[in-house]
Amino acid sequence: MNQHRGIALTIFAILFALLAISNFSKPIHPGGPPGSEKGFVFLGTRTTGTANLILGPLFGIILAAYAFGIWRLKRYALPIGYGYLVYVVLNLILFTLKNPEFRSHRGNPLFGVFYATIAIGVPLASAILLTQRRAELT
Repeated sequence: MNQHRGIALTIFAILFALLAISNFSKPIHPGGPPGSEKGFVFLGTRTTGTANLILGPLFGIILAAYAFGIWRLKRYALPIGYGYLVYVVLNLILFTLKNPEFRSHRGNPLFGVFYATIAIGVPLASAILLTQRRAELT
């Protein structure tokens, strides 16, 4: 019995698929103009070189599996969702602590609040919705 996932979970699946593609591309576009580094951020540290080459695609695979799991309402998506939520919160805290210049660089504290709200809100909402529909997950 494969129930319709609904508009919210459909949007979340698409967003996580796009994020997976972004992570796959991290090793391809690791730089850019000064100040626009695009390396994968792992536990608050922007990776370069081999770490970026491995971690970006690895998280791309995890997020692609999560997107597919949401799309198909698979039970395995639930632990991925909560694990990713914990990772995002930890990553945001550590990045902020390790990069005090980032806070002053953006100039507007509302940017940080907005970014953190989206960064935490999307994984949190998707995990909550999956939890609420746990009985329908296959």
